[in-house]
Formats: sequence, C-alpha cells, structure tokens
Amino acid sequence: MAPFMNAALERQNPSANRPQVTDAGSSPNYKYPFAFSRTTYYSGGWVRQVNVNDFAIAATVAGVQMKLIRGGIRELHFHVSSEWAYVIQGTCRITAVDDQARFFVEDVSAGDVWLFPVGIPHSIQGLGSDGCFFLLAFNDGQFDDLQTFQLTDWLRHVPLDVLAKNFQVRPETFDNLPQDKLYIFASELPRPLAQEKEMAAEGTGEVPQTYAYFASTQPANATRWGGTAKIIDKNNFPVTTIAAAIITLKPGALRELHWHPNADEWNYCVTGKGRMGIFNADLSATTVDIEAGDVGYVPKITPHYVENTGTNDLVFLEVFPTDIYQGVSLATWLAHTPTRLVNEHLNTGERFLADIPKTKALIRPWNRTWYPSYSINKQSVSQFGSEQDQNK
Repeated sequence: MAPFMNAALERQNPSANRPQVTDAGSSPNYKYPFAFSRTTYYSGGWVRQVNVNDFAIAATVAGVQMKLIRGGIRELHFHVSSEWAYVIQGTCRITAVDDQARFFVEDVSAGDVWLFPVGIPHSIQGLGSDGCFFLLAFNDGQFDDLQTFQLTDWLRHVPLDVLAKNFQVRPETFDNLPQDKLYIFASELPRPLAQEKEMAAEGTGEVPQTYAYFASTQPANATRWGGTAKIIDKNNFPVTTIAAAIITLKPGALRELHWHPNADEWNYCVTGKGRMGIFNADLSATTVDIEAGDVGYVPKITPHYVENTGTNDLVFLEVFPTDIYQGVSLATWLAHTPTRLVNEHLNTGERFLADIPKTKALIRPWNRTWYPSYSINKQSVSQFGSEQDQNK
C-alpha cells in the first residue's frame, strides 16, 4: 500500500483511482457521503444533513438522515420547503394539520414515502422495536434542518400574556414550557392509531389528499429481469411537489443511459454498491462509485447511467424538485428515429437499430452470454491493494 494515502477511501472509489478510459476532462464532484456530515445527538435519536454547503453542485435539493428511537419524537414543526421522506428501516407515526384545520395521522414503514407541503405543521415518532430510520429530501439546496420553525422554540419567544390571550387561559398554564431545545426527544409510545385518528378528527375531519404513499405495497411501474422501478409523482401521489423513483438493480444490471429534461436529479443509495457515469456537453465525462449512504447529483438534461457493480441488489432513490417525473431514454430516442439517419451517425448497421425495443425499459440486465468474463465484484488492486490485502 502506498504511504500517506487514505487507503480505505481509495478502495471505496476505484473509478477515481483507476478512471474509465472513457472519462475525460474536469468535472465537479457528483457524490457526497452522508458519513462526512456532522451527526447531532438528542435524547430521542440523531440527525445529520447534506446541503449546498457540503455538496456544492446540489443547488436544488438538500437531504437529511434521521434516526428516532422507539418512542422518540421529532418535535412538532414546519418548514419553508416541502419535505419528502423515504422510510429506510422501522415504522413511524406521522401527523399533520392543513390550513383548513383538517387532520392527518398515519403509520408508515420501510419502503413507504410521505410528503408534507411547505408550511404544513407535522411531527414524526418512532414506533418499531428499534424505532425508525429515514431519509428526508427538501426542494431547496440551501435548506438547513436546524433553521426550522419548532413549536417550543416559538412559544418560548412569545410573551406569556400573549399566549394566555391567544388560548383564553390563565398565564400560569405555560409556566412549565420547556426551556431547552427539544428537537428530537425520548417519549413513550403513542396511543393506538385508530384512537389517535378519532381524537384528531374532532370538528373538521381528515385531509382530502393523504400525505402518505405506501410505496412498500405498491406494484412497480417497470419490472425487468434486471430489477424494478417505482415512479412516484403527482399522477399517483396527488399531493406531492417532489417526484421520485425507487430503483432496484440486480447484480450487473444497468439503469439505462438517459437524462431528465425538467429537473436536476438528487439521488441516494439505500443499499448495495454501484457506479454512476455522467457526460457533459463540454465533452467532460466522469464515473463515480456509490454505496449505501452516498448522495449523488446530476444536473438537468445531463446524460448519465447507474450500474450495479456489487453482488447484492443495489437500491437507490432518484429525487426531483418537481411534481412530475420525466426521463428521456437513449434507446427509445434511437428506436424512434429513422434507422437510416441513426446509422449514418453510428455505423452500427440498421439491423441493430431496428431491433432496439420501442418502449422505455428503464433497466437493462447483465447478459452473461454477451459478457461472460465481466466481474461484478471488482476491487481496485492498484498501489492501494485490495480489501483482502489490507486486512492481512
């Protein structure tokens, strides 16, 4: 192993250590690991975030990882940005109230999604045996989760006589307001869901459009030999202002060459490992390696792909600061252009072009017949050595 190097990081990023021969030019950093972010701990869990201060290219989306212990509560609060969430592990109870005083209370589990629009007050509480762990995405790259409108922070800064007048009670009612930040705090488990729904419903009823999307039980939009894709936007989740895709790639499979014409893509690796290739109009191209906990970013209209280079499923999220998912596939572009014209560009022969599927595939499998010598468990074995070498 070469001295004076961070060998662990070198092994995690073989595409930087030994770039693809197709990489060219100088490109911004398209990846940022959550592990580089500072974690803040509270009695009820922990939180860390990635925004434009950490990940300069990510101008339109910021992300937060949050862990709540069993019973742990993310304090009642609201944001200046929409909050999109994906539950990675466990179960949690989410609550909200809209501008018409209509309630929302629901339990969501691993694989489910929620969306709270701008300014809608809400809360989150861990329910599972180990609480819950989830990803939050906000449609503003400068979003800072520590600059949020918290219930107790607000009330501490309102005179007691004003609070008393607002609620028509005596001022001493508020003598025991918490004097320290709650943010995420330990608590007991809530009452049964049906009971809390009944209590919240008094007088006004439930929101007309749910803030939860039970993606864990929904069929995939696309199912291929190489994996699945679930697309979530306002077509199937009407309340959302943030579109997303949940992609699962089998070992060796490819999220096909494509681009998004209407929004930047902020992506997050849930589990597994892979690599992402990006091409820019200035002829620069780069490849980055991704694994669980990594955030990626691809600007609008920038061609790219994601490939599973591991031995297990690669699951990642594509998140867009827009309410409609749009993607243009290289394959369908060529399939629906006259074969004569494309052949004059590529010299592949018209037979190849005529055989390209006419519908969008999203996912392409690893074909063992065509690539029998391809290894899906590549390790960088340059001067930094393999992982096995480092453990000797």
